[in-house]
Amino acid sequence: MSRPALLALDQGTTSSRALVFDETGRVIATAQEEFAQGYPQPGWVEHDPEVIWATVLSTARKAMSAAETQGWAIQAIGVTNQRETTLVWDRETGQPIHNAIVWQDRRTAKTCADLRAEGAEALVRDRAGLVLDPYFSASKLAYILDSVPGARAKAEAGKLAFGTVDSFLIWRLTGGRVHITDATNASRTSLYALEAADWDEELLRLFNVPRAVLPDVVDSAGRYGETESSILGRAIPICAAAGDQQAAALGQACLHPGEVKSTYGTGAFLLVNTGDAPVRSENRLLATTAWRLKGQSAFALEGSILSAGATVQWLRDGLGMIARSSEIEALAQSADPDCGVYLVPAFSGLGAPHWDPDARGLLCGLSRGAGRAEIARAALDSTVYQTQDLLTAVASDGVDVRTLKVDGGMAVNDALMQRLADICAVETVRPVNAEATAWGAAFLAGLGIGMFSELSEAATLWQAERAFAPQLEDAVRQRQMAGWHDAVRRTLS
Repeated sequence: MSRPALLALDQGTTSSRALVFDETGRVIATAQEEFAQGYPQPGWVEHDPEVIWATVLSTARKAMSAAETQGWAIQAIGVTNQRETTLVWDRETGQPIHNAIVWQDRRTAKTCADLRAEGAEALVRDRAGLVLDPYFSASKLAYILDSVPGARAKAEAGKLAFGTVDSFLIWRLTGGRVHITDATNASRTSLYALEAADWDEELLRLFNVPRAVLPDVVDSAGRYGETESSILGRAIPICAAAGDQQAAALGQACLHPGEVKSTYGTGAFLLVNTGDAPVRSENRLLATTAWRLKGQSAFALEGSILSAGATVQWLRDGLGMIARSSEIEALAQSADPDCGVYLVPAFSGLGAPHWDPDARGLLCGLSRGAGRAEIARAALDSTVYQTQDLLTAVASDGVDVRTLKVDGGMAVNDALMQRLADICAVETVRPVNAEATAWGAAFLAGLGIGMFSELSEAATLWQAERAFAPQLEDAVRQRQMAGWHDAVRRTLS
């Protein structure tokens, strides 16, 4: 007899992954495919939607086949995704009208600056919980509608569909029958009112977005529809959707106010559960929907680091300093720890708490003795220093963080996690299940299909693998952070 399993489709910034889990969170099968990034101009980042779809489909089929060979049967699918990345497609043909504009893209910086000069930032902060920045979907959507000939008229006539990646995938998986997004992804668009839990008419007017192009907003778990049987071999219920960082928070069992996780992938994202009410940050952190279940929303404060794993990829692909990303740990450990080299990876601006889209990267503190190892160390340290800046902002907003749960590809680096504990002066805990994002989506799918009955079950399935305690002297930590802050000051526009 087949054993029940859950399929998570984890569509990220640099790769698409599919993972099959059993009901305990154990990974049964996995498949992953990287894809190319498009850089049409400096500061612009695009993905080919058809490549996104092809890699998702390919990895899903591979993971399903591997699981089914072992006697498992997929009961439900959960989708998790890079969040603010923006797609628009034709409702009749299903074909995208423009490349996906990626969350890192800064082409609409002037649009956002103009709106800020007109005093619009307070409205965006109060309604959407966000800063006015090109990071979010609204200005990207308006750009597509204004840049593609005839697109705005078609959108106003209801002939086009907008979505973040979750919407696009669910549309394709269901053969165009279902156009939805969940509340976590909707909360990243700058068009969604957090407390009203719906699209906001004033925000739509502000960004000049017709409501007819928008998906319906649904809970993060529920039975949305079924896949076309020809796509995965049979019809499978799609029962969950969540933005990648919110899915990771669930996978890390951050279920109560004050619990914190930080995920280290292409970027790095720190989420603090704030309970049943959004907290408006005084330090330019984001208020966001953590999840919505049975019509009730939970909220989080978020700090966004735009370049983390992407910094390592730059050393690998841009500079050719390493052949594989995994080589950076040993190289960085061979560096002089007191070299004073700092790398500020503002390749597409700086995220929280600065939100400066015009900042650009800086490598400073070089001496003749500095080499590959010192630059590698500075690259990894940049993620650590930015995390400490976020924790400082969180503390200033009234949240005392005593334990930091970590996950993502960079979290497997023991030396980096110890460095994180040292600089942030906080216990850093890595879970047994390193696939927090995908597991969060799978767990939600389990809720949606009835495999799990309560959200609290996520906590019973979470286990710590290793804890890293701070060891660095406070005076050394403060001196190194002062050097970082001086380097950041030099990058700000």
